[in-house]
Amino acid sequence: MAIFFFGCQDTYKRVGDEKKIEIYPQGVAQNFRLTYTETPEELESEDKGDSRVIAVLKSPVSEDFDNMLFKYRTFPEGLEVEYYDKDNNKSTIKANYGIIYSQTNIIDLRGEVVIETHDGKKLETPQLYWDRKEEWIFTQEKFTYTNPEDGTVMDGEGMDFNRDFSFLNAHRTDGLMTINEEES
Repeated sequence: MAIFFFGCQDTYKRVGDEKKIEIYPQGVAQNFRLTYTETPEELESEDKGDSRVIAVLKSPVSEDFDNMLFKYRTFPEGLEVEYYDKDNNKSTIKANYGIIYSQTNIIDLRGEVVIETHDGKKLETPQLYWDRKEEWIFTQEKFTYTNPEDGTVMDGEGMDFNRDFSFLNAHRTDGLMTINEEES
């Protein structure tokens, strides 16, 4: 009898592709375009009011994994985001791959990430994180930051900054920087 129960035991070790758990999106959208808007003041259910576009996200393919415990959306063929400030100035972000984590409001951008602001500032890096709730952007990767206003071209590794580049904290840097001094 013991041999019978021992013989039915599964002792096969699963490795490689057969061990991998397949995860499928609950939806796939092609030629995806999402427009984020906001209203200047809070509206009730019956109110009418104006709204303004704050961002437009475009991608050839979007995969929706909101059916998972940790919800997210991927953009496996890249994405482009146009975002607008309060004066309606447009800035853009482009990346070869992106993930939006719904529960944490973190966006993970990868592969030739380029941010170009309306005033000509440009950041290039292989990976970038954007905390939408805090409006804070950061990377630990190598980067190149160009600011035509003051003639700065800065290379480095690791940087964090706010959405409009008015506060910038670069970790390890080198490059060309113009410093204006006042004569006394």
